[in-house]
Amino acid sequence: MLEIFESAFVAAAALLSAGLLVALRRPGALTARQKKSLRRIFGASVLLILLLAADGAFDALGGAGRWARLGCYLAVYVLIGYDILSKAAKGVINGRLLDENFLMAVASLGALGLAVYQDGDYMESIAVMLFYQIGEWFESYAVGKSRRSISELMDIRPDYANVERGGGLERVDPGEVGIGGVIVVQPGEKVPIDGLVIEGSSALDTTALTGESLPREVKAGDEVLSGCINMSGVLRVRTTKEFGESTVSKILDLVENASSRKSRSEDFISRFARVYTPAVCGSALALAVIPPLVRVFALGLPGGWETWLYRALSFLVASCPCALVISIPLSFFAGIGGASRQGVLVKGSNYLEALSKTSTVVFDKTGTLTKGVFEVNGIHHSQYSDEELVEYAALAESASSHPISKSLQRAYGREIDRSRVTDIRELGGEGVTAVVDGHSVAAGNDKLMDAVGVNYIECHGLGTVIHMAIDGEYAGHILISDVIKPRSAQAVSALRAAGVKETVMLSGDSARVAEGVGKELGIGRSFGGLMPGDKVAKVEELLAAQEPGGCLAFVGDGINDAPVLSRADIGIAMGAMGSDAAIEAADVVLMDDDPMKIVTAIRIARKCLRIVYENIVGAISIKIACLALVAAGAAGMWLAVFADVGVMVIAVLNAIRARQYGGRRAEMRD
Repeated sequence: MLEIFESAFVAAAALLSAGLLVALRRPGALTARQKKSLRRIFGASVLLILLLAADGAFDALGGAGRWARLGCYLAVYVLIGYDILSKAAKGVINGRLLDENFLMAVASLGALGLAVYQDGDYMESIAVMLFYQIGEWFESYAVGKSRRSISELMDIRPDYANVERGGGLERVDPGEVGIGGVIVVQPGEKVPIDGLVIEGSSALDTTALTGESLPREVKAGDEVLSGCINMSGVLRVRTTKEFGESTVSKILDLVENASSRKSRSEDFISRFARVYTPAVCGSALALAVIPPLVRVFALGLPGGWETWLYRALSFLVASCPCALVISIPLSFFAGIGGASRQGVLVKGSNYLEALSKTSTVVFDKTGTLTKGVFEVNGIHHSQYSDEELVEYAALAESASSHPISKSLQRAYGREIDRSRVTDIRELGGEGVTAVVDGHSVAAGNDKLMDAVGVNYIECHGLGTVIHMAIDGEYAGHILISDVIKPRSAQAVSALRAAGVKETVMLSGDSARVAEGVGKELGIGRSFGGLMPGDKVAKVEELLAAQEPGGCLAFVGDGINDAPVLSRADIGIAMGAMGSDAAIEAADVVLMDDDPMKIVTAIRIARKCLRIVYENIVGAISIKIACLALVAAGAAGMWLAVFADVGVMVIAVLNAIRARQYGGRRAEMRD
């Protein structure tokens, strides 16, 4: 019966390795090392099947047959396990005594020595190595798949930039192009550096950055981000950043450094392994020595050393912590890789773990829930003509990159002459002051008017109000309205459906405007008229009221959001239009500014953590049960092999599920 069982296992290994070699023939599916490993597993399995079939022939040779059988099985053992033995020896030399390679080497060599001593079954010692190699292969393949999702992102790194020289195009290193340089991007090429299109129109493939398949149309005056692929027309682009500060460089830096920030679960497993491995090695030694000594000296019975040594070796095989040590980091790695495919960059597994516990989401308004595309909708109580008031406002705001400033410059409709403006001061959360054509100008909210000592007139329209004071006299106000993003309301609703208990909006805009937008979107609480410091204070209030075990996420995009992003449990920045300061301060970056990606990020994080806990509970439970059975003699080496390799394969296959995200189906449910 045992021979049939052994033959079935070895045949399954041969079929599995051969099937994987055939099924994964497409280019790039397997590395050369993975192919070599599969061929070795297949070759060893076939040799074992032949040896099992020829077992009777060895018996016919008498005493010489025993040594012939040992030589053949030993050759297969070395074929399948030489690399494990080599790693174990190097570990001993380098002081890493109690790793999984050492445990496997000791257990398999011990089982082989017992088989030689008893002239017994050599198959168990070889099976330990064979199935451990299968488990190692699955681990390598799973890590490779997760790494490929990262490397696909790495492919967005541009190799060159085209610059016009001597009437032709010359390819140069992107790092050689400074701010304000003009580059040419031809069809099929990657945009190497962030910039503004000055000539041409085209469609850009932004899949690598945002995860969205729909191309983005661009024309003269539009911003383009590095890493996008030009699909059709020729574009002349004036660079707005150096290569090292461009979107593609920042993305790659975020992803490359993500694995350096470990989660609590990973730290727990590392600490667990440091205690667990010596403990089980000591337990195995005690199992091999104490019961026989008790039998001999206390009970006066034969020691049964072979039996207890066999149990101790099986105990060692079953105790190997590979399933935990491998699958937990792999789960987080797969989760980060899967998130990057959806256009969500997570800077570390610790942030992924925090994101999974999100119970409160706090939003900035402008540029986060709204497009940040403002339009002048009215000019009231003006002491000047509408054109003059807008001109003063646009010139005063000419140095600001805030969306409201941009809307004033668009309404002005002419090129800004910066020589007309001096002494520009931007006051966070209030507005700007400047000297325009020799006149002192203050443009901002009511707090700015109070600061400069000017009485203002309230505006009853819904929107952002820019009060104007010229030469210390109130000159009227300009009403500007923002446009809500199409999927903001859907995102707020989906967050509630995903289990987020509270949604809050913080805005530097007036309380009336903030409350109106919040009500329209279905946000629980809205606060307006907040300066950057006020936002930090409000977030600290919310953190103090946070329920135990929950995390607070803040979503923002502006420079003034950077302090709040750093203060929240988890900071989420809008990456496509967000400021560099916000992206640097954030823990998670959404590459296409779509609020629904917040829901995507939380769902991916929760799925990843669910898989981590499944692997921890499942692996430890099965290990404890198998160790108890082996120690009691109710199970032997075969169950030990399953407890080690089988559990590891199951945990690894479960871990790579973290790469997959059923986003469309989830959105349809919402």
